[in-house]
Amino acid sequence: MTLTDLQGFLDALLSAEQFTDDQNGIYRPSSRPVEKLGLALEPWPGVSDWIAENGLDALLLHRPWRLGALPEGVGVLAYHYAFDERLTTGYNPFLAEVLGFSDISVLGYKEGRPLGMIGNVPRVSLTDFRARVGAEFGGLTGVYGVQDGVQEGDVTRACVVGAMRPALICEAAERGAQVYLTGQYRRGTAQAVTEMGVSVFEIGHERSEVWGLKTLAMTLQRNFPDLEVVLRPARKVEGTTGKTAFRT
Repeated sequence: MTLTDLQGFLDALLSAEQFTDDQNGIYRPSSRPVEKLGLALEPWPGVSDWIAENGLDALLLHRPWRLGALPEGVGVLAYHYAFDERLTTGYNPFLAEVLGFSDISVLGYKEGRPLGMIGNVPRVSLTDFRARVGAEFGGLTGVYGVQDGVQEGDVTRACVVGAMRPALICEAAERGAQVYLTGQYRRGTAQAVTEMGVSVFEIGHERSEVWGLKTLAMTLQRNFPDLEVVLRPARKVEGTTGKTAFRT
């Protein structure tokens, strides 16, 4: 396994060809065979020690910008916007699968790329759907709009969007979504949320990134059984105790 082999797989997985103006692929080249690959969201002061302690041959980062010196021969892959849009709260087939989405279609575009997805979900109460999403991400940062007094079967359609604007809220509701999942709630959308009668689940940007990194680690391990993938333990994200802030 080479760094170039991994880049080819990741480029296809993350549709990297759509992100020509951003960092995708090999960030620091290396000819060393890759048997152990480390994954982290970004560099930190102890990254070189972590690489040495785990005997890593290469590193994959989401945000590589502050990367300093590394042990000799260690290569680096980096994916920025492609990671965000394909593995967090964008058009994310992995998340669609775990949340039970079907009949998926695009919701919104950004520079010609899908901004989010909308689809059907197995009929469930809002309370149970909220619990399912919270369990998947280790908590929610906030819930807005419709929250209480719902009856069984209220949720049959939901969307996941990597942005939050009144026009997107309106489009989601008009296309039948009862729930709008996003990374960060925008207070400027409060009127649209109220008028359209939707429930907004704010996952939290860092929490969604941690989920994406774990998903990427599992995907690499599944596709390359001989590759050892080492995931940097995530720091505790505020609010991951399962407590959720409820707001209107």
